[in-house]
Amino acid sequence: MVRRITIFDTTLRDGEQCPGASLTPVQKLEIAKQLARLGVDVIEGGFPIASPGDAQAVKMIAQSVKGPVIAALARSLSADIDAAASALSLAQKRRIHVFLATSPIHRKYKLRKAQEEILRQAVWAVKYARRYSKDVEFSPEDASRTEPEFLHQVVEAVIDAGATTVNIPDTVGFAIPDQFAKLIRGIMERVSNIDRAIISVHCHNDLGLAVPNSLAAIANGAGQVECTLNGIGERAGNASLEEIVMTLKVRRDFYQASTGVDTTQITQASRLVSTLTGIIVQPNKAIVGQNAFRHESGIHQDGLLKHRATYEIMRPQDVGLRASQLVLGKLSGRHAFVKRLSGLGFKLSKTELDRAFERFKELADKKKEVFDEDLIAILEDELPVTQQMYKLVYVHTTSGNQTLPTATIKLSKDGKELQDAACGDGPVDACYKTIDRLTKLSPELVDYSLRGLTKGKDAQGEVVVKLRHRGIEVTGRGASTDIIEASAKAYLSAVNKLLSTPTRRSYLGRRSALHP
Repeated sequence: MVRRITIFDTTLRDGEQCPGASLTPVQKLEIAKQLARLGVDVIEGGFPIASPGDAQAVKMIAQSVKGPVIAALARSLSADIDAAASALSLAQKRRIHVFLATSPIHRKYKLRKAQEEILRQAVWAVKYARRYSKDVEFSPEDASRTEPEFLHQVVEAVIDAGATTVNIPDTVGFAIPDQFAKLIRGIMERVSNIDRAIISVHCHNDLGLAVPNSLAAIANGAGQVECTLNGIGERAGNASLEEIVMTLKVRRDFYQASTGVDTTQITQASRLVSTLTGIIVQPNKAIVGQNAFRHESGIHQDGLLKHRATYEIMRPQDVGLRASQLVLGKLSGRHAFVKRLSGLGFKLSKTELDRAFERFKELADKKKEVFDEDLIAILEDELPVTQQMYKLVYVHTTSGNQTLPTATIKLSKDGKELQDAACGDGPVDACYKTIDRLTKLSPELVDYSLRGLTKGKDAQGEVVVKLRHRGIEVTGRGASTDIIEASAKAYLSAVNKLLSTPTRRSYLGRRSALHP
């Protein structure tokens, strides 16, 4: 039977404790809304007693975000619990999360309390929190370094006091998966009233074991995992939400557990957190790193093109990405090279392909990654190109703040002159619409850039455009002291590339036949 694991997201509380990751209440609310779209079960909005900003953030989230349970953290003190309850008062579903350290080192040096005092305070805190909410979570801080017998006592006592969830934190990332699994298994077997509460885990990553420890806990009975997006948090961070969720999804056969997370929202959520916190995700980060679905090795690329599962255990679409990427570099093989050229609209003969592939390998030795523009430049140097189909004869535009922008353009083709006019949002747009009418081609303008080639009032400007048509992208350039003329030249240059290069023209024809 597949168990349903509760995902408790603490990005906005523990995640924000990451140095430099401070968030405003408005930013926290934006992330909370994305977490709701992601489908997490619990959102820990903050630690209300810590600052007015945290209290405000929890209030805003409690009022605006529906669906997940909204939680707030509190020490086992009346003032903390009162502040948490106040911040959560408007929540549709609320949880007060109280904590108290239990390990010998914390009892001796931080709290200066004996086991009996800790036990009494924990029970009191849970009962006090129950006055405000029926959903109360208790965390014995530094549980992984607490004597198992005493930990069992605390867990049993707080459940009797009314705790509905008991969280077992590996606060300093000290635990080893086998040891942590044994700790959770011992709680499940030796705490007499364990059936009345959910056992949760909250693991830190000081030894890089937060995710393995969390998964070991799930395998041994834990029903909730506390985690953060991108694994951010205090010191080395927390267990990574995306890694836990995708492990349970991909290895459902092993863990026999699932979550309610919409995994297609993972990438968007990860990028939002990275943007708002300013903490960049490392490229090789599992699931959400830039390289997670990028392949450069020729052997891997060849296998992937033959059958995706040879080198990918999950689909990029599962986490919200469009597709995998074949990165062209010095390790890439011919199969990936041909695939990329086909996507750009080129179909080469064997001789042309051999020559182009040799040029590609020479370039790949000089730079880390070869981009589409590099390939186009290589092929335009190597392949025979027919004379431009269309030439610009003249361009005339009218524009003004009270005049409808209009362009009149004359082109020549095969010795004949063609002329037409069109209106647009501006003079450049009008030019492009006119060229479309004359060439009977309506590509998508993907990019437009303008830069000065020289200085002074009579400076020459260069316009570069990128057009896309039926899956093919081309770049065109044009230069003139008149920006409008340069814009028209660049657009026409790109159109001619779509129509005039034999390999592209034949490819376009086939695409047109297949996709009228």
